[in-house]
Amino acid sequence: MTNYKRGDVILALFPDSNLQTAKKRPVLIVQADNLQTNLPQIIVAMITSNLSRKEHPSRVLIRISNPPGKQSGLISDSVVATDNLATLHEKFIDKKLGSLPNMKAVEQSLAHTFGLILKD
Repeated sequence: MTNYKRGDVILALFPDSNLQTAKKRPVLIVQADNLQTNLPQIIVAMITSNLSRKEHPSRVLIRISNPPGKQSGLISDSVVATDNLATLHEKFIDKKLGSLPNMKAVEQSLAHTFGLILKD
C-alpha cells in the first residue's frame, strides 16, 4: 500500500453492487497498515453524501463542521458505510483527500457489520 494508511480518506473508483459499473467517490481505508499481503490492493469502505443512510449501526456520520470532519477532506457532511466494502486495486486510487484521526466509531461500525465484539 503505497503512501496510504488506515483512516485515510481517498478518492477512488468504487464498484457499484452490480459489479458492472463504478463511480469515482471518496472512500475510507479500513484495512490494517501492516496487512502485508504483497498484493497491490486495499480494502475500503464507501463514503456517501446521502445522509438518509446514517441511521444504521454499520454507518458513521462525518460532519465537516467539526475538527475530525475538517481533517477528512470531504466537502459535505457524509456517511461512512462499513456495510459497503470493496477491495480495490491501487491503480484505481486517484488521490488522498484527508484522514479521520479517530477511527473508534468506524471500528465499532465494522464490528457491528461483521458481528464482532470489541474490547474497550
